[in-house]
Amino acid sequence: MTPRRALAIGCGGTLGFAWTAVALRALEEALDWDARTAAVLVGTSAGSEIVAALGSGRTPQDLLDALDGTPGADPVLAAHVAAHPGKVPPIPALALPGLGLVRPGIARRSPYSALAGLLPRGRGDAAWLKAYGDALAGPAGWVDHPATWLVAADAATGERVAFGSDGAPSTTLGAAIAASWAIPGWFPPVEIAGRTYLDGGAVSSASADLLLDPTVGPAVDEVVVVAPMTTEGGVPARGLDRVERLLRSQMTSVLDREVARLREAGIRVIRVEPGADELAVMGPNFMDLGRREATLAAARMHVHRRVAAALQGATA
Repeated sequence: MTPRRALAIGCGGTLGFAWTAVALRALEEALDWDARTAAVLVGTSAGSEIVAALGSGRTPQDLLDALDGTPGADPVLAAHVAAHPGKVPPIPALALPGLGLVRPGIARRSPYSALAGLLPRGRGDAAWLKAYGDALAGPAGWVDHPATWLVAADAATGERVAFGSDGAPSTTLGAAIAASWAIPGWFPPVEIAGRTYLDGGAVSSASADLLLDPTVGPAVDEVVVVAPMTTEGGVPARGLDRVERLLRSQMTSVLDREVARLREAGIRVIRVEPGADELAVMGPNFMDLGRREATLAAARMHVHRRVAAALQGATA
C-alpha cells in the first residue's frame, strides 16, 4: 500500500535552498515519487519558499532549472532566485521584538531559540519574498495543494503557527512566506491577524513534529525530512565554520527529538541532511550568494549517497 507521505523542509537560507532543490530531485528519483503529491507540505523559512513552489505545481526540476539559469525556466522561479537580500543584514533597530521566544526556548532546552529572542529588530526588506508568494498564489491568495503549511513563530509566545493548516490565521501566501523567513536580527516581524511572527526556524529547523497534531491536518504514516541546517551525528569544523557548527548542533538536537517522537508514534522517517563535503563548500554563511553555484555542484556530487543512506536508515 502506498504510504501517506508528508514532506517537511527546513530552514537554510540561500545555500540551503539550493542544496534542498538537488536533494528533492534525488529523492524523487530514489522513491519514484512526485514531491508535489505529498499529503502535507511543511516548510520553514527557506523551506517555505520551496513548499510554496511545490504547492503551486512547480517541480524540483523547475527549481533547479531556475537556479541553473536554464533558458525557458519558470519565470516566477527565475525572478525569485535572481533576487537576493545580501549576505549580511543591515544595521538592526534598537528594539527586541522576539522576547517572547526566550522563556519557551529555555523550557524546550533550546539555547539558540532563547538567544534568538534577544536579537534586535531587523531592518531587512522582505518585499522580494512577498512578491514571490503573490506571484505563486492562485486567485484565493494561496496555492492549490490542500495542505501546504508555512511555519512561523509567534513573537510574543514562541508558539509555532503553520499557516495554511486547519485553525491557523488566514493570510496571503506572500505574507506567510515573509513571516516564516523573518530571521531575528535580519528581517522585522510580520503582522498577521493582529499578531507578529518571526522565522519559524528560530524555534525548530523543520517543525516535523507538527505532523503529530491531528487537529491541524491529515494523519500520515511516513515523513520525508529535508533539513539543510542539521546533520545527525554532527560534523567537525575549523575556524569560522565552528560558529555554524554550534548553531547546527543545537538545531540538530531539536530535530533529533522531533524524529524520535515521530518514530515513537509509528511514523517512518526518511531524514536527509548535508554532510561534511557539502558543508565545506557552503562555508559558515548560508546567505553567501557567491557560493551558490559551488553548493549546487557539491550537492549533485554527494546528495545521492545522502539519500541512499537515509532510505537505508529509515525506521518507524
